[in-house]
Amino acid sequence: MNDNHVIIIAEAGVNHNGDIGMARRMVHEAKLTGADYVKFQTAVPELVISTFAPKAEYQKETTGEAESQLEMCKAIHLPLSDYAGLKELCESEGIGFISTPFDLVSIDCLAQLDMDYWKIPSGEITNLPYLRKIGALGAKVIMSTGMARLDEVEDALRVLEAAGTPRTNVILLHCTTQYPAPLESVNLKAMDALATLGTAGVGYSDHTVGTDVAVAAVGRGAKVIEKHFTLDRNLPGPDHRASLEPAELKSLVEAVRRAETALGTGIKSAAEAEKSNIEVARKSIVAARPISKGERYTSENITVKRPGNGISPMRWDEVLGCEAPRDFEADELIEL
Repeated sequence: MNDNHVIIIAEAGVNHNGDIGMARRMVHEAKLTGADYVKFQTAVPELVISTFAPKAEYQKETTGEAESQLEMCKAIHLPLSDYAGLKELCESEGIGFISTPFDLVSIDCLAQLDMDYWKIPSGEITNLPYLRKIGALGAKVIMSTGMARLDEVEDALRVLEAAGTPRTNVILLHCTTQYPAPLESVNLKAMDALATLGTAGVGYSDHTVGTDVAVAAVGRGAKVIEKHFTLDRNLPGPDHRASLEPAELKSLVEAVRRAETALGTGIKSAAEAEKSNIEVARKSIVAARPISKGERYTSENITVKRPGNGISPMRWDEVLGCEAPRDFEADELIEL
């Protein structure tokens, strides 16, 4: 595998609207896009949201204000018993399965499914009991950091470490928790700050419209790209509007794969593809006019021109004052 391989997570989330048939179709569509993983969200809504919790503004815009946040989430979450079947479907389709738990009971449910990564969402980064339970698993973790300060991210990492998960098992995802996220709020340079925390790497969970920012994050060093997708952006529900449809997600995957190929080794040297152009594009020291044998080279009788297969102009000072070993015609490569 390419050392620059970026893990692409197709975030189905709750865009199945609580319909297991739609969730299964999303697994199939995610596989067709070329994503590495399809990710769901696992929760017992009553354990996550109080009856007093308000909706976010974007949720009010997409689902109205008549129902509460709890009522909304109860309508769009799958029962815990559905996730084992989704994991089996992912295995048969040949795509990785991840689901984000939002409560302690959901962690216990997903612990039976042997996921490659545990995903900690941005909202749980200050949830001490939750972090301790995830940390005690000693597994690989991907943690989103939306809304968090750097010191809060460090605090969460220390909790995970104290519970049994070293930070070298954790990939941190920069994120802007708004749906959709405006470009001026993205701040991709914050990935550089996350990279100072000594984890397994950084990535980006993208909530912007389109795919440009996610591809830019790959150039910034993202090891993981997470992006919401939906079967149809016009479906009812809180997250569809900020999601990609399958064809768009496929285009994102293809763009990321091109970007990771272009990242290369990081060693600055002549690429194999350009070596044949060195002679064509670089220059050599040549005779500026006819030069007789024994004549000394001066700034008047030598100059610099293409091709680059003679004495390098970087040796100019060394050449000045030397005697010509033979006669040279104008433009001929000089010799020492």
